Order: sequence, then structure tokens, then C-alpha cells
Amino acid sequence: MKPIYLDNNATTAIAPEVYEAMQPYLTELYGNPSSMHTFGGQIYRKIQEARAQVSKLIGAEPEEIIFTSCGTESDNSAIMSALRVFPQKKHIITTKVEHPAVLNLCKHLSRRGYRVTFIPVDNLGKLDIDFLFKSLDEDTAIVSIMYANNETGVIFPIREIGYVLKERKILFHTDAVQAVGKIPINLQELPVDMLSLSGHKLHAPKGVGALYVRKGVRFSPFIIGGHQENGRRGGTENVASIIAIGKACELAEKHITYESSYLSKLRNKLENSLIEKCPDARINGDRENRLPNTTNISFEFVEGEAILLNLDSYGICASSGSACTSGSLEPSHVLRAMGVPFTAIHGSIRFSLSRYTTEEEIDKVIEVMPKIIKSLRELSPYGKKKESKCY
Repeated sequence: MKPIYLDNNATTAIAPEVYEAMQPYLTELYGNPSSMHTFGGQIYRKIQEARAQVSKLIGAEPEEIIFTSCGTESDNSAIMSALRVFPQKKHIITTKVEHPAVLNLCKHLSRRGYRVTFIPVDNLGKLDIDFLFKSLDEDTAIVSIMYANNETGVIFPIREIGYVLKERKILFHTDAVQAVGKIPINLQELPVDMLSLSGHKLHAPKGVGALYVRKGVRFSPFIIGGHQENGRRGGTENVASIIAIGKACELAEKHITYESSYLSKLRNKLENSLIEKCPDARINGDRENRLPNTTNISFEFVEGEAILLNLDSYGICASSGSACTSGSLEPSHVLRAMGVPFTAIHGSIRFSLSRYTTEEEIDKVIEVMPKIIKSLRELSPYGKKKESKCY
């Protein structure tokens, strides 16, 4: 049975065109791009072509792109670079709802003597901008704010924040792993110093990412080694995956407008139907300003793990939050920061769609989900206290 895969914020399928583009570099075109001979030189030229494809998607210049192993490395590289470039500054600002790649690094740094300010969000997952601006001071080395939240899809006001930080001459990094390829980003117009992206979130393989560093921004390498990436990231390049992320960015740039419209239509159908058919269900996050492919729904008085197991029995793949924290029994730190009630937070499910999601698949979820919620509530001591009328 082919799975109905609605966990695309965790990872995506490799696009057939991407697989086709990368395949020769796993077999016959195996040269080292640093080699002097023609066989290696042709590989180097293909990496430069991929760099141009990535830069075009986000409105950057090719020389502003550094290839990395993943979004986590990109995030860590950006933040650690700022701290090395400004060793006298000991203050970092981020949010309470960041991905663990940023959140856990900042917590680690706070135990190493750095002062970290975690900006709160409201009950819609919207950032407290006033709190952010009041937290800025002369000791602030970097502000790292995600572009869009991986659990709720809520988009943050990156442009507004960027202009203020530019005036204050404070470095600004955004983790745009969930945003790149889903919504238009133009760094020619956006006041951001560094931006992270990841291949496996936009139909390229796992194990490749990129970091944008604006021309003129001082950068200190995270991985020290050879001359690769213009001396900004040592290590022999992951050639096949770099070719792949380039092709994936080319495809995203070509189809982004259509896909945004298509996915938001399917997402709205899914969540509106489930809210209608399942009483005591609620959407988590700002419904007006979010990614087109993401919905986070709480079903009160049931456990999210039980919902996911029941969905899995129908071949439906979803998530209770970030894939990087799914092994934890703790409720989502994002939903806790939003103040989602106890009765709802444990029954929260994230559905994230992709260009390969079909309306028939959405219809199947709409068909089975109310049955699952009804049966689980009948088993739950909390659910029995509520009249369950899912139909």
C-alpha cells in the first residue's frame, strides 16, 4: 500500500528530476572537484552551476552561497561565526519556538557564559516584536529568528526585524529551512545577513544544505580544513547532493506560485473539514500568515501518539511536531510557548503537504480521521466526559 505522506516538514521525497540530475555523479562522474585535471574540473563547474541555481531561488549572488551538510550545520555556522567575529559581545537573541538546531545551541551557549534572550510568542504563534526590539543592546552579537515555524507554519516579520537590526548594525540570521521553496524570498530586498536552507525539505536528498552569507559580512568558518567553498567550509564536497539541491531549487523557483496556490487549497479543505467533523478540534497558529502547506490541529481529550498510530494503520503519515524531537514524550515547546491548553496540547497533529499530495489523499484523511478521534475519545477518561459527535 502506497503511504499517504503528509509529513513533508520532516522530510520530502526526492523529485524524479532531482534523482536523474544527481545519478551520474554517483557513478561515472566521480572526480574530485579540487583536482587539476579535466575530469575533476568538469565536476567543479557543475558545483558552480548548482550554486547559481540555489542563489537564484532566494535572490542572492552565487558567491554568497556556502554548501553545508544540512540546515543544522548552517544554523550553527551562522551563530558561531557571529560570536567569533565579535568575541567581545556576549548576547544572543532568538525565540522560544525555534527549531532545536538553533534553540539547543543557544541553550548550550547560555551554559557557557553567553546571555541569551528568548523572545515569546502570543497564542497565535506571532512574535512579540516590541519585546524583541527592547531586548537589543550594545552587547548583542546576533539575532537569529526563524523565517517560518516548522510546527505551525507561522511566518515571522523578517523584513520588519531586519530593517531595525540593519540600523543598529546587529547581525541578523534567519533559519529559512521550512520557508525556502514554499514562499518567495528575495534577498536583494530583504535585510538579512545570513540565511539557512536544507535540501531534504524541498525534494533533494538528506545530507546537504546551504548557508547564505551576504557579501561584505565577516564570516568565520565552522569547519576548518581545505580551501573548499572559498575557504569558508572545509571538506571534500558532497557532489551528487550539491547537484541535487541545485536542481531542486531550480524546480522550486519554476513552480513556486502554482504550488503555493495548490497546497493552500488542499490544506484549507483538510483543516476546515476536520474542524467541522470533529468537535473540540482547534487550529494552532495564525491562519492568515503562514506557509501554504502546513496545518497544526489539536484534538482535545486524546493523545497525539494514539492518533498517529491509528493514522499509520491506514497508511497515513503525519507528525506530532518537529521530527528532531519526536522521540520525546514532552509536549511541543512551540505549542507550550503559545499557551495551548493542556487538554489540547497532547492531541496536536501536524499535517504538512507537498507538490505530490493529491486531493484524493486529503479526502481519505477527512474520511478516517473523525472515526479515529471518536473511538479514542470513547476510550479516554477525559473524552468520556465530553459528548463525542465526530461523524
